[in-house]
Amino acid sequence: MSFSGEQHPGVQAPTPETDGFRLNHTMLRVKDPERALAFYSRVFGMRVLRRLDFEELRFSLYFLARLEADDAVPEDTGERTVWTFSQKGLLELTHNWGTEDQADFAYHDGNAEPQGFGHICFSVPDLDAAEAWFDANGVEFVKRSDQGKMKDVVFVKDVDGYWIEVVEAARLAKLGA
Repeated sequence: MSFSGEQHPGVQAPTPETDGFRLNHTMLRVKDPERALAFYSRVFGMRVLRRLDFEELRFSLYFLARLEADDAVPEDTGERTVWTFSQKGLLELTHNWGTEDQADFAYHDGNAEPQGFGHICFSVPDLDAAEAWFDANGVEFVKRSDQGKMKDVVFVKDVDGYWIEVVEAARLAKLGA
């Protein structure tokens, strides 16, 4: 690998102690796992790799991925757990039991004040087709690809109000400075 990363103030060279480190997953808390799982499996084609329940602590974790045809996912649950935690780019949905029964319960989406967390992002092969798919499935748009100052970037919301950026990589060559 010859590319060593862009250099900016604050960037430091990786040390040998970090060899093998990789980003495994991002976690979102969800009010109702059935609704959230329906959304991510139907709209984004994700599959649940592993569900882990923590009865004493009253929460469940769902690890999702967009699997490729050649992914060799182990059938054995222990082996699949190990495999899951060795992947890149997973989405973890965390359900704190009982939130689904609280009518006025909602998590902060990170985009309302005070801002913090912003969004997750999916890359798609055809942004126009993705927008049509979202329309056909009643997905709420924050911004369409032809709106705002950043063209060719879509933002939608999931069932918990989290923002999802959707991009077509081929359209982004001239993005930014």
